[in-house]
Amino acid sequence: MDNHHPKADAPPRDPWLAYFADRGHTGVHRIGAGSEGVVYGLGGGRAAKVWSGRPPAGLDLTRQVYADLARRRLPFATPEIFDVEDHEGVLVTYERELPGDPMRVDSAHADYERELPAGQSEALLAVLRGLASVPGTEAMRRLTVQGDDRPLWRDHDSFREALAALVRRAAARHGGALAACVPDFEAGVERTRAALLSLPDAPVTAIHGDLVPPNIHTDAAGRPVAVLDFGFCTTAGDPAFEAAVTAAVWDMYGPHAEEHAAELTGLFAEELGYPRATLATYRTAYALTTYDLFGLDEGDGHFRWCAQQLRHSPVFRGTRSA
Repeated sequence: MDNHHPKADAPPRDPWLAYFADRGHTGVHRIGAGSEGVVYGLGGGRAAKVWSGRPPAGLDLTRQVYADLARRRLPFATPEIFDVEDHEGVLVTYERELPGDPMRVDSAHADYERELPAGQSEALLAVLRGLASVPGTEAMRRLTVQGDDRPLWRDHDSFREALAALVRRAAARHGGALAACVPDFEAGVERTRAALLSLPDAPVTAIHGDLVPPNIHTDAAGRPVAVLDFGFCTTAGDPAFEAAVTAAVWDMYGPHAEEHAAELTGLFAEELGYPRATLATYRTAYALTTYDLFGLDEGDGHFRWCAQQLRHSPVFRGTRSA
């Protein structure tokens, strides 16, 4: 006797596939699901995101930032929200479908080899140059970076002043946790703020703030074709900040992380003309402003990484500048 019942075993059909097909989209397929919702490819370079909960309060602002980026016609794609609708109480955003594949998996999930791939170095430089060509806009200045409670630029006229104020606020959030494992913490915070405030004037451009390898998509030849996941530390600011953070986070957890960070820092300093001391200052500020976003002790990888950055930072320790 055959006990197999195909109809009983088949998963229920996703009603959103039919919904988008009925609206005239061809080639509808499910791309993937995350904490915010489910993403569907619609064909023609477009995608739809069906939100599972309430959208972020700043969705309209995010849409404006995306539009500011898209207006520059960069050599790689960036997110863009074309339309927003409410379907029976469920939010749906229609967006650009981003091409390519992640440059590589995050260093938390795979050990990177010692030799820095030349193609990836060139891709990083291309992305940094591209973003640095986008003037910082009013919408970018109104963004709030993760973990903070106000727009970064509020009440400030320069990026260095805004970042120095953020360092103070971030240290006040859970600084005691860092102070337990980073010597001379309060003095180090003030040394970092002083270093930030002493930086010279710089252009104000678009800052992604989290250019880890999975957030850069490349084509089969290794060229960058898309940059995604803006929002973690997205703002308007000195493009040297983007370079400093990118050099630091490309490989955060691998066995050769320090060597990779030093090599990329040197490469960006040489190719993009950013002073090493400026890069060191921004790298220290990044550690002080993101240390508590995922955990509050060295059992958390990001907290541990930030504490290590501060213990070795010449800016934080007040030793000879890098």
